[in-house]
Amino acid sequence: MIRPEIRKYGIIGLTVALSLVEASFAARQRERTRRSQRVRMEQVQVASPDGKVKLTVLPNAERLTFTVTLGNTTVIDPSTIVMKLDGYDLSSGVVFGNADSYQINETYPWHGAHSTAVNQCNGARISLQNDLSFIDYVLEIRVFNDGVAFRHVIGGDEGASRVPDEYTTFVIPAGSTVWYHDLGGHYEAPYRKNDISDVSPGQWAGPPVTFKLPGNAGYGSITEANLVNYSGMALEADGRRGFIMGLGHRQPLNYPYELRYGREEARRLGKPASVSGTITTPWRVVMVGRDLNTLVNSTIVPNLCPPPDPKYFPDGIKTAWVKPGRAVWRYLDGGDRSFEGMKEFSRMAGQLGYEYHILEGFWSRWSDKQIKEIVEFSKQQGVRLLFWIHSNRLGTPEEREEFFTRLHSLGVAGAKVDFLDHEAREVIDHYEKLLKKASENQMVVNFHGANKPTGRARTWPNEIVREAVRGMESSSLRERARHETILPFTRYLAGHADYTTMHFGERRRDSTWTHQIASLVIFASPLLTVAAHPQSVLDNPAVDVIKSIPAVWDETIVLPESRIGELAIFARRTGDMWFLAVMCGPQAKTIQVPLSFLGDGRYNASLVRDDKENDAAVVMEDRTMRHGYTLTIKMTSGGGFVGRFTRD
Repeated sequence: MIRPEIRKYGIIGLTVALSLVEASFAARQRERTRRSQRVRMEQVQVASPDGKVKLTVLPNAERLTFTVTLGNTTVIDPSTIVMKLDGYDLSSGVVFGNADSYQINETYPWHGAHSTAVNQCNGARISLQNDLSFIDYVLEIRVFNDGVAFRHVIGGDEGASRVPDEYTTFVIPAGSTVWYHDLGGHYEAPYRKNDISDVSPGQWAGPPVTFKLPGNAGYGSITEANLVNYSGMALEADGRRGFIMGLGHRQPLNYPYELRYGREEARRLGKPASVSGTITTPWRVVMVGRDLNTLVNSTIVPNLCPPPDPKYFPDGIKTAWVKPGRAVWRYLDGGDRSFEGMKEFSRMAGQLGYEYHILEGFWSRWSDKQIKEIVEFSKQQGVRLLFWIHSNRLGTPEEREEFFTRLHSLGVAGAKVDFLDHEAREVIDHYEKLLKKASENQMVVNFHGANKPTGRARTWPNEIVREAVRGMESSSLRERARHETILPFTRYLAGHADYTTMHFGERRRDSTWTHQIASLVIFASPLLTVAAHPQSVLDNPAVDVIKSIPAVWDETIVLPESRIGELAIFARRTGDMWFLAVMCGPQAKTIQVPLSFLGDGRYNASLVRDDKENDAAVVMEDRTMRHGYTLTIKMTSGGGFVGRFTRD
């Protein structure tokens, strides 16, 4: 039987055809060989200044992969980096160019766990090329003594608009315990605790996601820094111990956004956002520490952001109109919201020595004359005013100009801008526009209904606080003692939070009065909003201690007996005065706390303890104490303790 090929081409034609096939096959083989020789990814390892923390990019040209270690302990198992651009997977098939190293060593004033931030790290810029698209880019890495960070920088013409997307995975070691919240309430949700292997595929989590390594080997927390000109990041579990990055367009629709803007608007934002010119992603951050004290004291998130523009902030965070402080707020604990009632709130704020008074939307019904009157009255009490506004009323340049210019001319100190519950690129841009216009008018901003902070308060210190937390506003949250002993080691690692702290009524749920007072010390933020009616604070037996608790601190020590969801023990210093604050979870505890944080000499101690007979009462005690003494603290379920120590 004659073969079809011979019938069609003849013997000579078939020979030629087979030769062409063989030549094509040989060419493909040569190309594969050439690519295998060319596409070589070298291992790159960057170590922290103390040499203990390391991020290693593995020599895998087929897929960029990294690990994070702390000494001999693995913090992040081998994890894949996935950076896409216009559909090209830039992290698959990479050509290594070179790696340039650098160091950063600086300090700057800060409003956080301590008054001076230390920015010390080793960095590397790794030049890479994707072998399919021939797109060049840089993978930049920084490694600190308390964590690692990396980002992509992809050059491009200013007129070119491209669409980035990311699916990088963070694989947490087996046996780790993880604390996370879902995105149903955006960033206002309670936390779950699970073994990492039990986190179901498809489970979303809002950063920071904190985890404890097996064998008490240490802690890690995953978040992002310097979110600007880009979409925000959340994390989706893969069911195999990994959390995969998901940008704003891929995140599930949250209830607050759907309630206020509807599904059609959410559908519009459910598309990847384009970026013009050079694409610089936010930093992908893993905080690392042997203990909780290291995590709480980390300034890695603001370290990764640019310093403030001296045009707006000539003295940086110390610029006079960027003033931290405590605030009264008529919303959760009753009170007269009339014009005269609000003047009374300002008067009581002055009695407490508080610096701010936040007013909700009813201010918009007042005339300019009334606003000037209450501004002047409040100023006489030493109190500055912030006015609430819906973010959708500030959507255009004209609206922002009119609002901030008017309030500044009337003497109002700042704004509380609400309802930004989405991490789409255009919402992130909205934050920046608001902060810039507020800066031009020397006004501070408090964001509510917000995304997690990413350190941009270093660049815009007039962002004095943002919510992004399941706070005291949530009347349905019943396990408040557990929740409040989780937050210092999860949400607060990203930065300031407007929890609207301390309530003596029903909203405190299963926590005691003393626990609530302790939260003022532990939930520190540059704007520390008090939920309780100011009169109830003035009437509290511990009012003298409460009045002396500041909004910002010079030093913070998290004591080693702290346990996430069970016990938060903080020693904080302002000047020569120390505070010891303890919040107890749902189980009653008795603890021994050495006062080793105190300096030499005698201290007058004012102690606020639980009343074991009444959780809506406190027991006051005055003592003289020294460095080296040990305090015995007995706490009821959901209890607490506060000690103030002043030099004799």
